[in-house]
Order: sequence, then structure tokens, then C-alpha cells
Amino acid sequence: MGRILAIDYGTKRTGVAVSDPLRIIAGGLETVPTKELERWLAQYFAANDVTTIVVGKPAQMNGMPSETWRYIEPLVARLRRAWPDKEVVLWDERFTSVLAHRTMLESGIGRMARRDKALVDKISATIILQSYMESADLRRRE
Repeated sequence: MGRILAIDYGTKRTGVAVSDPLRIIAGGLETVPTKELERWLAQYFAANDVTTIVVGKPAQMNGMPSETWRYIEPLVARLRRAWPDKEVVLWDERFTSVLAHRTMLESGIGRMARRDKALVDKISATIILQSYMESADLRRRE
């Protein structure tokens, strides 16, 4: 069983998280400049067994796609073309940035570190991945 990799896409930076080999724990992996994301993924996939890519799906409170959806949709198409052997899943990412900030605050991370947007992106990707792994849908497919 391969790992699950999650992507919290941003126009400048993209947070990446990955599961352990048994798909029990999600961990923040990296924050990658978005322009380098696909090259970075190719290198990562060459060295690691990943079977599923979870991409955060940005949505407004009413469920309609948010402004960044116009960037996500082409990314998902490119991922599916480049890695047809991997399942690409869209996952609701509403509130992940808020949860990331709250997690940082509750963990005692200092004020300056909480301003680190790269850290927020990595934590957001971890929250997306953990949410996906905890879903009943994932358990039914196994």
C-alpha cells in the first residue's frame, strides 16, 4: 500500500503533506514554490511509493468553487496526465488555514513563527490529508 500525498495549492507556495506507509499518520513534508511543484513531485514520486494524491479543493461557504479553483482544475488535469498510475482526489479544504493558525497557537509556537506562511501551508496540507484519511469514504475503499 503506497503513501498518500496531500497538496494545499497556493499561487506562490504549495504545502505538501504525506502519510506514513501504513496510512495512519499525516505529516507535513515541505512547502514548495508553486512554479516548481510538478518538478518537485516528479522527484518525490521517483524516490517514494505514493498511490494517491489528495488536492485541496477550495470552496466558498456556500459550496461554490472559490477564486483559486481556476488554478486547481488545470493542476489536477496535469497531475492525472503525468501520473496516470496515481489516484488524484479533490478534498474540501475550507477552514484549513484557520485550523492551521489555531493549531500553531495551541502548540505554543511563537508569534514570529506563526507569521511564517510556508509553515501555515505545510500545516494546512497536513490537515487536508488527516481529514481525508479519517473519512469514512477512505475506509470503505480499503
